[in-house]
Amino acid sequence: MSKSLARVISALADAGLQITPFEMGDCRTAEAAATAAGCALDQIVKSILFAGQDSGRLYLFLTAGGNQVDTAKASALAGEPLGRAEARLVREETGFAIGGVSPVGHLTPSPEFFDPRLLEFPVIWGAAGTPRHIFPIAPQDLLRITGAQLADFTA
Repeated sequence: MSKSLARVISALADAGLQITPFEMGDCRTAEAAATAAGCALDQIVKSILFAGQDSGRLYLFLTAGGNQVDTAKASALAGEPLGRAEARLVREETGFAIGGVSPVGHLTPSPEFFDPRLLEFPVIWGAAGTPRHIFPIAPQDLLRITGAQLADFTA
């Protein structure tokens, strides 16, 4: 088991959730993950990271698979202009490679924001630390354990 997958399982267990991620094929897109999980595209939680252009700090936006993050809205929430987060910085700060960034289990916590669209489903699916693993979770549980702020940041 990879260290990244183990860290996600541990974070879920530490939050009192007994959730077992499952392995699928290499799914680096929300569309591929939805097909593998047999769910709607918007049931996939995309973990989108931006870097503050002033602070260099990472900000995590948890959004429904079919939604896009509006950079202007996201920047307003962050209180600073946001830009693309470099893959190296994402790996160093979260411990995950792009394509497998989980909403939980980050090495360094970042401010998090949660797309209200995700609350419309009984179950949503997040990356479990690798491009090959996802886990099911109730959206209310994910909102609670991440401490994310419910916010409108999509286009």
